[in-house]
Amino acid sequence: MSFDLTPVVDAVYVVAILVFILGLKAMSSPATARRGIVYAGVAMLVAVVVVFGVSGLSNFALIALAVIIGGGAGWYWARVVKMTAMPQMVAMFNGMGGGAAGAIAAVELLTNLHAGATVGLSLAGATIGGISIAGSMIAFLKLQGWMPSRPVVLPARQVVNFTVLVIGLGFGAYSVLAVNSFYLLPFFVLLLLYGLLLTLPIGGADMPVVISLFNALTGIAVALDGFALVNGPLGDAGYGMVIAGTLVGAAGSLLTLLMARAMNRSLTNVLFGAFGAKEETGGTIAGSLKPISPEDAASLLEYSGLVIVAPGYGMAVAQAQQKVKELFDVLTGKGVNVKFAIHPVAGRMPGHMNVLLAEAGIPYDHLFDRDEINAEFPNADVVLVIGANDVVNPAARRTGSPLEGMPILDVDKARNVIVVKRGQGKGFAGIENELFYKDNCRMLYGDAQQVVGELVQAIKHA
Repeated sequence: MSFDLTPVVDAVYVVAILVFILGLKAMSSPATARRGIVYAGVAMLVAVVVVFGVSGLSNFALIALAVIIGGGAGWYWARVVKMTAMPQMVAMFNGMGGGAAGAIAAVELLTNLHAGATVGLSLAGATIGGISIAGSMIAFLKLQGWMPSRPVVLPARQVVNFTVLVIGLGFGAYSVLAVNSFYLLPFFVLLLLYGLLLTLPIGGADMPVVISLFNALTGIAVALDGFALVNGPLGDAGYGMVIAGTLVGAAGSLLTLLMARAMNRSLTNVLFGAFGAKEETGGTIAGSLKPISPEDAASLLEYSGLVIVAPGYGMAVAQAQQKVKELFDVLTGKGVNVKFAIHPVAGRMPGHMNVLLAEAGIPYDHLFDRDEINAEFPNADVVLVIGANDVVNPAARRTGSPLEGMPILDVDKARNVIVVKRGQGKGFAGIENELFYKDNCRMLYGDAQQVVGELVQAIKHA
């Protein structure tokens, strides 16, 4: 006796949609983000499990094996990855999603090349998925430090890139029109090549936007593949892909635009502008770098009314977030008002600083984004910049600077600024930071974890 589980599958997918939406809603606030991730994870798990009830599905053993291998590998990597390596892991997982979407599209194209509208959806999914996995792998290599993070600008790159894309799409279209799968091979090769060429000229300063973009592209590719499956014999199997892909694509697209806006640059400029390819030229910045000792810095912090901490990627590299939490505790214990200024693109992925500070246990009501905190800098006795560079560079207000127009944290308007920095190097954008030469700025050199630990001890024993 057989049972038709289609109504059950459909009902579960409706519930999964609602839980996905609740998860996304919860992720919009640091206070509920962890809960949102759990909601989304449970919804995806249920959606995967219910696929086994789809009528006509076969190869259960292979599917289960793939789920076990993929789920196990993902669980392991997520458990052992360091927070400093989180951006490249996100880039890799984005790429894996795009690759999976491209592989599904390839199977659909090879088996249903004659299927009219459905094959068009598969072709679109293959295009976007191929670009996503290739671009994400370049992003991973740059973030991991296995290739230069600076833009790699090839001669006549725009013409070459456009030519590769057009020819690749031409092969894909011809394979459909001629119902000949032979031309799918050059189609996939050229689309992968285009993804590589598109990402090579994008520098480290733009990686937060790039990661968001490829995340959105992966979602769109998955949704297109889902639509193609819905129109096939295993229609119910595609609903989960449509749901998850559409939500990821929409959320990722919105986040990409918000990140680009936070840098006051268009998405076109991020993708095709090769920002940071040339070193900034010009005269020497007026002023000099003025060091400060941990003891003197600790005294400034201890006797302040308002201290604002501006974290950046250097804090992540040094894994200093726990020491920053100790500093927060010791200062607030002495009656100092401590706030954290979070720039949207500080770090190498969206929300990087929020994740680190939340991991350390910093209360959410002490975290403020750029728009909320900028008006308070003139009232701050001390701003402690920990590993941030481009996002606090006053050069963004200067006409002619490569950073011109980028919204920054106005830390230079505080009474005193202390910059914790390993050395005198430039930021991701390769631009000298004018903040470091200001009269009210002092440089506290050293590893952020060690330096902040010294500040904590100096304040405790004052």
